[in-house]
Amino acid sequence: MKFSNRVGSMQASPVRKLVPFANAAKKEGVKVYHLNIGQPDIKTPDGFMNAIRAFDQDVLKYADSVGSDELVEAMINYYKEYDIHFEPGELLITNGGSEALLFCMLSLCDDGDNILVPEPFYTNYNGFATCVDVKIKPITTKAENGFHLPSKEEILSRVDDKTRAILLSNPGNPTGAVYTREEMEMLAEVAIEKNLWIIADEVYREFVYDGLKYTSFGNLENVQDRVIIVDSVSKRYSACGARIGSLASKNKDFIAQVLKLCQGRLCVPTLEMIGAAELYRTPKSYLAEVNAEYCKRRDVLYNEIMKIDGLVCEKPTGAFYIEAKLPVENAEDFVIFMLNEFRHNGATTMATPSEGFYATPGLGRDEVRLAYILKEEDLKAAAECLKLGLEAYKAKGNK
Repeated sequence: MKFSNRVGSMQASPVRKLVPFANAAKKEGVKVYHLNIGQPDIKTPDGFMNAIRAFDQDVLKYADSVGSDELVEAMINYYKEYDIHFEPGELLITNGGSEALLFCMLSLCDDGDNILVPEPFYTNYNGFATCVDVKIKPITTKAENGFHLPSKEEILSRVDDKTRAILLSNPGNPTGAVYTREEMEMLAEVAIEKNLWIIADEVYREFVYDGLKYTSFGNLENVQDRVIIVDSVSKRYSACGARIGSLASKNKDFIAQVLKLCQGRLCVPTLEMIGAAELYRTPKSYLAEVNAEYCKRRDVLYNEIMKIDGLVCEKPTGAFYIEAKLPVENAEDFVIFMLNEFRHNGATTMATPSEGFYATPGLGRDEVRLAYILKEEDLKAAAECLKLGLEAYKAKGNK
C-alpha cells in the first residue's frame, strides 16, 4: 500500500526513535539514566490533581473550542506578572505547545513557504513543517558564542519572497541560550522590514539562570501586531502529560483564523483544563524553587561532563539542556553503543543525538543534547557512565 510523500519525508523523532534500544536494555535489568528527554522529575503541584478530583458533574461535556473561561482568565493573570497584557479573544488553549506550533504553521504558510529558525532547534519544528509542506530555513548558531544569533545582515540574507515567519525558542531548546534584548530587537527590526511574523516559543520562560534578565517578545511594543507566543504547562509546572498549551497574540485576526482549526478538532480535554487553571494559581515560590533546583543540576552536570577529554560545550544560561560536542564522528552510533553494549555498575546513560536538531546537512552529527532533569546523584552517575562509555567506545576502534 502507498503512503503519502508528506509522511514519508518526515524524520523520526531523534528524541524518541532510540527508545526501543533503551527498553531492551531495561528488560535485561540495566538501569538507564535518561538524559535524552525533557521529562522533569520534580513533583507536579498538588493543585492539578486536587482540582480534577473535585470535578463533580454528571456529564463530561465538550469544552469551548477557545478553551475554558477559567483557564483563559488564569493565563491572562499569569502574563500580567510579566507585564504582558492579554484580554479574552487574544488567547487560545491548545493540545500542548505542539498543537500550537502546528496551528501557527497551518495558519501562516502555504505549500512551499519557509520559516527562519536558529539552529540547532527543537526537532519537532522540522517535523511539523515537513508535514504541512513548509521548509525550515536555518540560521546557524555556534557553541563557541553560546549559540547566540549572527548579525542582522546574515539573517536578512536568509529571507526570500517565500519567507513568512521567524520561529525561535527563548530560552533555547536544545541550546539553553537566553537571547538578549538587543538580539530580540534586532529580530523585531528584521520582521518589520520584511513583513514577517515572529513565533516566540517561550515554554522555558521561568528557567533563566546566573542573574540574567529575561525579556519576552510580548514586551516589545513595536511588533505586537506580528508576535505570536507559544506556551505550555509541561515544563513550567512539571505537567508534561497534561498536554495543555496555548497561543497568544494581540493580532485578533490571527486568533480568528486559528480558531477555525480549533473548532475542527472540537476542544481541549475538559479535565486537563480544570487542572491547568489551578496550576496557573500556583504560588510563585514554587517556580523560584524549581529555578534554583535546575540551576544546581545544571552546575552538577556541566562540571562533571567537562572532565571528559575532548568534549566541547558552553555553559547554558536557560532551559534545562546542555548541547555538547563529543569526541566522536557519529553521536547516534555512540548512543546506540551505550544502550546496547556499555554497562557500568549495571547502568548506562541515554543521550539524544543532535543531528536531527539541525536543518543544515552534516551539522550536529558529533553532538548530543543532555537534559539535566534528574537528581544530583543520578546526574553524577550518568556523567560517569558517559565518560567511561566514551573510553570504551574509542577502545573498540570507533572514531
